[in-house]
Amino acid sequence: MCWLQIFLIVGLVDWLKCQEIQHMTTEEKNTIRDRIVEMFDHAYGSYMKYAYPADELMPLSCKGRVRGQEPNRGDIDESLGKFSLTLIDTLDTLVVLNKLDEFEDGVRKAVRDVRLDSDVVVSVFETNIRVLGGLLGAHVMADLLRQRGGRMQWYEDELLNMATELGHRLLPAFNTSSGLPYPKVNLRYGVQNPLSRTGAESDTCTACAGTMILEFAALSRLSGESVFEEHARRALDVLWERRQKGSDLVGTVINIHNGEWVRRDSGVGAGIDSYYEYLMKAYILLGDDVFLERFNVHYSAIMKYISQPPLLLNVHMHNPTVSARSWMDSLLAFFPGLQVLRGDLKPAIETHEMLYQVTKQHKFLPEAFTTEFRVHWGQHLLRPEFAESTYYLYQATGDPYYLRVGQSIVEKLNAYARVPCGFAAVQDVRTGTHEDRMDSFFLAEMFKYLYLLFTEKTQLPISIDDYIFTTEAHLLPVSLTTTQPSCQGNKTETHAVAHKEDLFTRTCPSTDTLFPNNPSFAKSIRDSYKYLTGVGRAFHPSPMREIELPLHDSGIEPVEFLKSMGISLTPLNEFSTGDIRREHQGACRMKLVAEVRQTLDEEEVVPHAVQLISPPFLGRTVLMAGPAKFGMDLTKREHGVKGSIAKASPYTACRPLENPAELKDHVALALRGDCMFAAKARWLQAAGAIGVIFIDHQEGSNSEETPLFQMVGDGDSTDDIALPLVFLFSREGAILAAALEEHRNVDVLLLPKERQLGHGKTDQPGLNIKLRFSEEEEVEEEEEEEEELSGSTVKVLLDESEDLK
Repeated sequence: MCWLQIFLIVGLVDWLKCQEIQHMTTEEKNTIRDRIVEMFDHAYGSYMKYAYPADELMPLSCKGRVRGQEPNRGDIDESLGKFSLTLIDTLDTLVVLNKLDEFEDGVRKAVRDVRLDSDVVVSVFETNIRVLGGLLGAHVMADLLRQRGGRMQWYEDELLNMATELGHRLLPAFNTSSGLPYPKVNLRYGVQNPLSRTGAESDTCTACAGTMILEFAALSRLSGESVFEEHARRALDVLWERRQKGSDLVGTVINIHNGEWVRRDSGVGAGIDSYYEYLMKAYILLGDDVFLERFNVHYSAIMKYISQPPLLLNVHMHNPTVSARSWMDSLLAFFPGLQVLRGDLKPAIETHEMLYQVTKQHKFLPEAFTTEFRVHWGQHLLRPEFAESTYYLYQATGDPYYLRVGQSIVEKLNAYARVPCGFAAVQDVRTGTHEDRMDSFFLAEMFKYLYLLFTEKTQLPISIDDYIFTTEAHLLPVSLTTTQPSCQGNKTETHAVAHKEDLFTRTCPSTDTLFPNNPSFAKSIRDSYKYLTGVGRAFHPSPMREIELPLHDSGIEPVEFLKSMGISLTPLNEFSTGDIRREHQGACRMKLVAEVRQTLDEEEVVPHAVQLISPPFLGRTVLMAGPAKFGMDLTKREHGVKGSIAKASPYTACRPLENPAELKDHVALALRGDCMFAAKARWLQAAGAIGVIFIDHQEGSNSEETPLFQMVGDGDSTDDIALPLVFLFSREGAILAAALEEHRNVDVLLLPKERQLGHGKTDQPGLNIKLRFSEEEEVEEEEEEEEELSGSTVKVLLDESEDLK
């Protein structure tokens, strides 16, 4: 047999093996689906056994999280309203998983036990998507089952009535001059009431104001009360009017009173994400062209400025050719799914593959990661966005590759997040340590998307194509527009905006159009990013090798694009750096010879310390702290910064401080979360603080188990921040907070750990003082005696006859 024939046979065998690996049999799919159901039973069963009627399960403590009974986590706790959050958020998941008995039992419990009038301040955004959306999705399912007969015959729209009550309790948040809602509301007292303990906020995030239309419009259509849809539409109108007209982008944080942008960085992740999602889905649900037109304008801007395949990078909305930061957050993982709805599969496949490579490197998507795919924030809260996009891509392509991706999600959850009482968030993907939380969205979204990924439509108890998913994966019927017409006089006017239209601007995506006679199209896109993070790449001992990277037209030069990805190219004299050629429309391929050099995986972090120096501590209590990349450089202060500590109010320091007199000339304590470190520092600096100690909001985090990191700014210039800033993990922060609670006046020293008081002094010669009474005949002997003591010795001889007063 000739060598050519051998090569052909070997190549064919390898190709067939590859196909076998990707292909998934019906039996294997059923096995994985059964495993998903067992995992859901473990998570939901643990909540019902150990936590209900509490809002959430604490899976490490095996108990419920009740607001006010556990340490305050700041704004994170504003998802909790003493309304059995996890049960409400999970109800329609029970139907999708065909657990109809459990669904009926859950509805009975919700109707019997859940109250919506507790005296608690809650997030308008979270309460809308989780609780209002959960009640509406469960009502739609209950009504469907009732109409079929046999089940739910006792049901009389109780969940819809509860949703209407909750809607009215959220409405006071919209009482602003602009129409943008307050970010928080008291369920019992609203916003303006003296007892509400809220209403001083001036800012909200774009997603917080722009993610109301699906739930509020559905509530209006189902209840007949137009007021909800009217307010949601008005909020969207304001965001659209306030977009940057030159770039058609929006910022991240906006003032709710005057509509001015507070944070002007623009992306598709945290703070903006579901605003774009709801424009597209509002068109699908309500059939209103204005939402599609607005989405298309924004989408063109996103693809022009933010999308740099496979990356999605934040930019400045007023200067969109400039990147605002060098890292991405995990919430942007929803975007490939939204691109599938838009019909733009090529960039969806590219970004999804990049995200998959990051999960292969770190087991889960870190809460944030750099453009070099290193960990920026190591936390993983069991977020479902990556599973969501995986589901959408499989529905669009039918490619079994995405079943394998889903399988890896299932296996990693079981291997690294499962605990005896449920599933626990991962505190840091680098260490694998757990956090005592299982957010409700894990049951509402993760299991829904994973189950649907491995289940044929004919096996489902409902026709899934008849529904649209909210951002919390609650199910609303797309028939809502025809069965429940628009409320009288509630139609947003269309303002024509010129933009370039393409094949999918006004038509639904079709796989026949996307993949004309080329079933391997998706694979050909993925292969370009297969070794993006370096995981799985074959080892090449030679220090010189040729690399090929796909470079899409993005308004910047190819080398600059590579730099934005964290790839540095150094031209070598003996090699050519040219050979650029056009591959196909919209993309080019550039061959470069680069020298591969060893680089440090992590940037060196100089440990800092918070040393308690006032009585009774006297410097003996030293807490390990992390530094900041901005503010005062403590390594250049010989003696550090000293001051008394005072707690900021509000504790997160994300708005003007309520206690500036207490903070003036003090070192402020502030809780991590809700806004950027730089924003907190600016508010505290304005209040007169002389330093800031940030305390982690992740319960149980500590410097022994979690690597120190450097706090970073918000992407804008931080030259205006002059305060010294340090970061304490939760456990060390609790020690400091307890000291303040007990002693009221606590002085601390902020400085690099190697310079802490008393550090490195043990080998220095000391001063020995010897006190004794003498006998008369010993005086001369003592003067001549020499003691072999290290250092200087002072002898004091006291005569008993002397007056020692």
